Amino acid sequence: MDIIIAGDGEVGFYLARTLSKVKHNITVVDPHSELLKMLQTDSDLLTIAGKSTSIETLKDAGVGNCDLLISVLHEESINIITCLIGKRLGAKRTIARVNSIEYLNEDNKSMFKSLGIDEMVCPERIAAKEITNLLTRNTATEVFDFSNGLLSIYMTRLDNQAAFINKTLAQTAKDYPQMEARIVCIIRKGKTIIPSGDDVYMNDDLVYLLAKSDSIQVVKELINKKDYQIKNAIIIGGGRIGKRASMNLQDSIDIKLIEQDKNKCFDLVDQLNRAMIINGNGSDINLLMDEGLSDTDAFIATTDSTETNILSCLHAHKHGVKKTIALVENINYIDVSQDIGIDTIINKKLITASYIARFTLNADVTSSKWLSGIDAEVVEVIVQDKALATKKPIMELDIPKGVSIGGVIREGVSYIAKGDFQIESGDKVVAFTIPESANKLMKLFN
Repeated sequence: MDIIIAGDGEVGFYLARTLSKVKHNITVVDPHSELLKMLQTDSDLLTIAGKSTSIETLKDAGVGNCDLLISVLHEESINIITCLIGKRLGAKRTIARVNSIEYLNEDNKSMFKSLGIDEMVCPERIAAKEITNLLTRNTATEVFDFSNGLLSIYMTRLDNQAAFINKTLAQTAKDYPQMEARIVCIIRKGKTIIPSGDDVYMNDDLVYLLAKSDSIQVVKELINKKDYQIKNAIIIGGGRIGKRASMNLQDSIDIKLIEQDKNKCFDLVDQLNRAMIINGNGSDINLLMDEGLSDTDAFIATTDSTETNILSCLHAHKHGVKKTIALVENINYIDVSQDIGIDTIINKKLITASYIARFTLNADVTSSKWLSGIDAEVVEVIVQDKALATKKPIMELDIPKGVSIGGVIREGVSYIAKGDFQIESGDKVVAFTIPESANKLMKLFN
């Protein structure tokens, strides 16, 4: 595909680098010429310095012939204008990053679509939803549902208490047939492993497994992870993510939201009638202790400072907080953060890429999720008539390197993909893939 990405920094650049690995033709439009020079030094991307709301700049970028125009600047009004102009100039499809939650209700989305904006993504809204999911399924460090939870990606760290430590995947499947789940990825000492039956589970492995909804409890028992009740949480940072997470959670648990900006605190009081709003510095250890950190079940750090979020979560972990979640905007810190004890990392670049990536694949992709800390994604794809994947059982398919087929949803029933399983047209297949193999994977289902 010919794709134009309008951005003003890291989100646009990350998206451009990621999509270029899938062999798309990418042009980046950014107002900062110095940043573009840095991008050019480590990539083959075409770059144009200029404002994305400029008609001439968009024409120079080839908007009239582009398949997809993506605008992910920090200012939502610029993204909206960019997509409106781009659509009029001939862009086949447009996607705008927005910050306002109200834009995403169905009536408003329909209005924007009639104006020329095909899709809108709000990373902050998705991040807040992920936080909510993680507190309700608290043994996972990352979780994502497909087809309303019929299949779920579940990431957790193994220790010596897991029943199948030091066993191969094949032996585990034989010994525990009740575990209807499939491991699609293992992260071991920073290395990503797409496992086969001969691979062995080891202590301290981070595993991504795909499981049926009614099998999650069995998996938890085998890995010796027990759910615990979360009754209260401290959230630091009253920005869009912190506020939205508080709104989602305030009716079910006790929330203390700490925000340093006094004026913002007054706004938060008006919008959060069940949460306690505290004006203070979320990195102030004395303040956190005064507010009952040692008796807190969950600690969520969503300030604009990655370092503050990491350090405050570590302090919370030290004082016995059961669940810690940090907003980490520097992707290079994700591996380190997971290794030093933070339960879950939220990253807006990955969130944005997850949403947008499915519109760049030549297949009917209904959902996708980029995985934290590794350059890979899990996608849900509808299998087309006469697709290659329907010709043979899974064990006989020519599955590309870097791909693992995890599960299938057929007529509202989920199945874990085993070697003798026969995929049919109309099935929804959930598969793991690295970027370089994404298009090859899609050819199986088209």
